[in-house]
Amino acid sequence: MRIVKAAAAAVTAALAAGAASVAAGRLASDAALKTAPGRPLPTEPRLTVHGTAAGQITLTRHLAALRPGRYGLAGDGSHAVVGPVLDAAPHTADTVVRRLERVTHGTLKTGDRVWLVPNLHVGDPGSALGLDHTDAEILGEHGTLPAWFVPGARDTWVIAVHGLGTTREHALNVLEFLRERHFPVLVPAYRGDRGAPRSPDGLNHLGETEWRDLDAAIRHAVRSGAQRVVLYGWSTGATMALYAATRSELRDRVSGLILDSPVLDWEATLRALASARRTPGALLPLAVRAAQGRTGLYAGRAGAADPGRLTAPTLIFHGPDDKVAPWRFSRRFADARPNLVALHTVRHAPHAAMWNADPNGYEEALRRFLTPLM
Repeated sequence: MRIVKAAAAAVTAALAAGAASVAAGRLASDAALKTAPGRPLPTEPRLTVHGTAAGQITLTRHLAALRPGRYGLAGDGSHAVVGPVLDAAPHTADTVVRRLERVTHGTLKTGDRVWLVPNLHVGDPGSALGLDHTDAEILGEHGTLPAWFVPGARDTWVIAVHGLGTTREHALNVLEFLRERHFPVLVPAYRGDRGAPRSPDGLNHLGETEWRDLDAAIRHAVRSGAQRVVLYGWSTGATMALYAATRSELRDRVSGLILDSPVLDWEATLRALASARRTPGALLPLAVRAAQGRTGLYAGRAGAADPGRLTAPTLIFHGPDDKVAPWRFSRRFADARPNLVALHTVRHAPHAAMWNADPNGYEEALRRFLTPLM
C-alpha cells in the first residue's frame, strides 16, 4: 500500500507540474498574442519624469532616453512630443534632458511614469495634421473595418497599416510626406483594433490571419479607383503586407512594398516579448508551443519570410537595435533578392521606430523608392 500511495503521489505531482508548465507557457505566450493596440510593448522601459522647464524635460537616464530623434512620450492620460537630447543642458549622473516640443494632451509632472512611443500625433488626419480626409468603411472578413482616407491626385494609392503595440495614429508620422507627393492614402484598422471586430479567438496571429483585412483594404481601394497600390506596414503590419503581396487575388495590383521593422520570424518575436516580461528561459519553448496550439502558427514554415515569392519592389527599414524583430532576418531577406529588395539600415532605433531615429534620412530613402512608382 505504501508503494502504491507513493506512486500515486508521484503521478499526481507530475501531472500537477505538467499542468503548471502548460499554464505558464500559455501565460508567457500572451506577451505576443494579447498585445493591446496603443499600449507600449514590454521591451520598452518605463522612465520617470524628473522635471520640466521651458522647452525641455528631464527623464531617467537610460539607453532608451538617450536615443536620437523624435518620439511620442506617453503616460497615463498624457501624451507629449520630445526631440533630441540637449547636450548643452545640465545633466546629472542619473538623468537625461531632452527637448520638449509640445504636450499634446494631459500634463507632465515630476514623478510621472512614461514611455517613449513611435507616434508623434494623436487623433485623426484632420485633428492632428489639419489634412482633409474622410472616414471610410471597409467590409472585412469579420465585419466593418474603419479607415481614414486622405485624397490625392495619383492613381497609385498607399495603404498604411500599423503593427504591434500601436494604432492607426502611427501612420500620421509620414502622412504629410505622402500627401505632399499627391498619393491618396488609406489607413485601415484591422481585427482587434478599436472600432474593428475582434479576432474570433481574441488573439493576435502576428499577421497570419490579419492580412485578410489588408486584402479587404486593397479591394476597397481598387473599387474606389486605385489602379495600383503600395503597401506600407510597420511590425506585424509589414508582415501582413508581405502576405497580401503574395497571397491576395489582387497581388498584381501591388506595385511596391515598404516594410518597417517587419516580423519575419514569429518565434523570435514571441521569445523576445516573453523574455521582456521576465519569463524564465526554460519556459520559452513552452511559450512557443502554446502559441502554436492556440493560433495554428508553425515553426519552420517560411510564410511571409519567403523572398522567393516576392514580385514587387520592396524597401525595408530596419536596424540592429530592434529587440522585438531581429534585424538579421531582414538582412537575409534582402540578400536573397538584391535586385528587388533594398535594406535601409537605421541604428539606435527601437522596434517600428525607424522614422523616429532619423526622420530626414528615412524620408529621403522613402522619396527615392517612391519616385519611380508615382
